[in-house]
Amino acid sequence: MRLLVVGGYGIFGGRIVQLLESEPRLTLIVAGRGLAKAEAWCKTRIGAAAELVPLAFDRGGDLPAQLSALKPDCVVDASGPFQAYGAGRYRLIEACIAQGIHYLDLADGSDFVAGVSAYDDAARKAGLFVLSGMSSFPVLTAAVVRRLSAGMARVDTIQGGIAPSPFAGVGENVIRAIAGYAGQPVDLVRDGEKVRGHPLTEEMRYTIAAPGKVPLNSTLFSLVDVPDLRALADLWPQAKTIWMGAGPVPEILHRALIGLAWLVRIGLVRSLSPLAPLMHWATNRLRWGEHRGGMFVAVEGVNKAGEAIKRSWHLLAEGDDGPLIPAMAVEALVRKTLDVQAPAPGARAAVRDLELDDYRALFAGKAIYTGFRGDTADVEKPLYPQVVGGAWQDLPEEIRAMHERVGTAEGRGSVERGVGILSRLSGWLVGFPPACADLPVQVRFDAGKDGETWTRTSGSHTFSSRQFVGEGRSQRLLCERFGPLTFAMALVAEQGRLSLVLRRWSFLGLKLPMWLCPRSASYEGVEDDRFRFHVEISHPLTGLIVRYRGWLEPNA
Repeated sequence: MRLLVVGGYGIFGGRIVQLLESEPRLTLIVAGRGLAKAEAWCKTRIGAAAELVPLAFDRGGDLPAQLSALKPDCVVDASGPFQAYGAGRYRLIEACIAQGIHYLDLADGSDFVAGVSAYDDAARKAGLFVLSGMSSFPVLTAAVVRRLSAGMARVDTIQGGIAPSPFAGVGENVIRAIAGYAGQPVDLVRDGEKVRGHPLTEEMRYTIAAPGKVPLNSTLFSLVDVPDLRALADLWPQAKTIWMGAGPVPEILHRALIGLAWLVRIGLVRSLSPLAPLMHWATNRLRWGEHRGGMFVAVEGVNKAGEAIKRSWHLLAEGDDGPLIPAMAVEALVRKTLDVQAPAPGARAAVRDLELDDYRALFAGKAIYTGFRGDTADVEKPLYPQVVGGAWQDLPEEIRAMHERVGTAEGRGSVERGVGILSRLSGWLVGFPPACADLPVQVRFDAGKDGETWTRTSGSHTFSSRQFVGEGRSQRLLCERFGPLTFAMALVAEQGRLSLVLRRWSFLGLKLPMWLCPRSASYEGVEDDRFRFHVEISHPLTGLIVRYRGWLEPNA
């Protein structure tokens, strides 16, 4: 199969080549206006099983002549920005249909993707698939909504967002697209009515938390102009609100962009397009934070009994694997076509052509984690299962039993204390027990609607703390309060353990910097069929503060 990737050495085109170069049945034509750039890119792809052919291709040139010379079986337009294609925006689609060539694109503009359906009859008659919007928005979101809405009698609200890593690398054409639509009116559905929204001037805050993993930091999302705003409305016409956002970080740069978008919205500036080069420079150079990204989709509706249901899907991508996800829809569809599972002929938004299972095989082997959460309020659900989510059932039975409405548990343990003055003072302020090599341990769990109080008795010493589900910027975290100090922790379920990872802390509600935070190595596990605990707290200024470990068995 000969696959022509227009913009094949750009950000998204290059990632498509990277994902498909292991396929020996492919000839990948890496094309763009700069032949030297295409040749240089191909030279970096050492060990590719596919044949890589660098060629010059001008999307604004004589398309029939260029396509006739290259003879591709399928064209992938990964160039853009699609919002700026102008009056001849569908010239490449028209040329492909005329020459019997399948077509895919990564269009991110709602108008462009919606207009592709005008070529449906021509594509069907030619026996060709012409699929637009082959990216996370809207292909992956549509597949996720289908899964989340299973069993619902009605879908009322669909929300979603992508939070890229600050180190993902953003192409110039993507920035040009954002600058072009920032603050401009865009059609969407809100509260049951078709209204005009204004991208990057409408915000929401959300925490992406794949079950059993460390969540992303609470992220500010802004409305973006993506195909989902119309495509999902066509798939779920009963939905009263459909909202899609992006959550770029660092947040200070995001807020600066919001401010500029407001200048467009209120009419002080016609467009941010002249600032696109500056925005591109800032996005790719002024970056800090965690090299992690993610995505969420949340659906609200009702079941057949009329009861409200809230569900969400979360994706977490570590390191360099996250930036590959927008190109995976093309990878999945090309691989299916090679396996004689080509999509049906026709021209349309690609919202029905892939399912979540098609993505799972592509996520495997990469640091990409996904999972579902039931967000319907359930006061009867114990604290820890609420926070962990769908990964709770993967934990050993001994760990789960300790957190599912156990009144008390007893066992034995040991306590080590730091010897420095600051260490001993810190331990005294919190109320940690004195050092002892072996002593009886009892924990009483008093559960209420707003959390649990843990009263720990080690020998003759007793101290307690309050645990509860975090809110606001501590959403999806377990919070534990010791007097004036509150620690917000991620519950990480991996390799048969439940680890507690510190993410935030505060004093009397005032957030404190993490570089001042005590260090913690705390986890629960199972050994010799017994629940085991290990808690170690230290600080660079004090050294070890306390280390207590042992085993517990729940009382009947």
